[in-house]
Amino acid sequence: MAYRLDIKRILSLNFFHDLPKIMLGCALAAIATDLFLIPNGLAAGGVTGLATIIQAVGASHGISLPVGIQTIVMNALLLLVVMRAGGMFYVVQTATGFVLLGFFTDLFAPFVAPLAHSDLMLPAMWGGIITGIGYGMVLRAGANTGGSDTIGQIISRNTSLPVGSTVMAIDVAVCALSAPVFSVENALYAGLSMVISGYVIDAVVDGGNRRRMVLIISDKFPDIAADIMYGLGRGCTKLRATGMYSGAEKPVIMVIVSRRELNTLKTIVRERDPRAIVTVADVTETFGEGFKDINA
Repeated sequence: MAYRLDIKRILSLNFFHDLPKIMLGCALAAIATDLFLIPNGLAAGGVTGLATIIQAVGASHGISLPVGIQTIVMNALLLLVVMRAGGMFYVVQTATGFVLLGFFTDLFAPFVAPLAHSDLMLPAMWGGIITGIGYGMVLRAGANTGGSDTIGQIISRNTSLPVGSTVMAIDVAVCALSAPVFSVENALYAGLSMVISGYVIDAVVDGGNRRRMVLIISDKFPDIAADIMYGLGRGCTKLRATGMYSGAEKPVIMVIVSRRELNTLKTIVRERDPRAIVTVADVTETFGEGFKDINA
């Protein structure tokens, strides 16, 4: 008899097991923020970027407004708005991330020697890379740091705007807001740092495990399947499909390959059947026999 998994319990155990990774990720992101972004006036989107702008404005009036405390307060207020929809576990995941990030940002600030640089390219690049690694580790461990993602959820819930586009618009707006406070050049480099961070986050979360899923429709499917299995060394699956125009049943070969193996697969198909229909799609992660272990 089948039994129902206690999903909440499993997620909770995994979350606490991965807490050291979350702490390390938040610490890395905080160090990069203190080292590269804040001292160079790079407000690279999100709540941290907004806090960087507010800190600079406050400092010009002799008021000390630590970035970390600001981010904790702003994220806590945002979380109050979405906590009912997200559930208690989502609240714990998010609160853990933004509290640790804010705490480490203010904790490390007095001890980190700021790398203020006349050429903003290096701070923007390394700030984006290291914060991306840190945020990626946090997301991969099952937590998040709130910020513009939370704002995007609030706006999306009350409008027809998609969350992804809303988050991007918010981050761009924060970069633009930094122009009058710092400079247009700073705002542009902040945007560059934000883009770099986004790419690095994706790479860390995916774990370098991107694959290609290939669907092949061909009358020579037995030969192509044999070449894939015994020549390329990959398993493949035969799917049943029916052509809507002809009504004829045709098998479809499905195979998962790496980017390097894709070129070899194209050569195999081209040699066997130049008229074959081939569809290639990105696959973020693949687990199981012949691929990455599902526990990794």
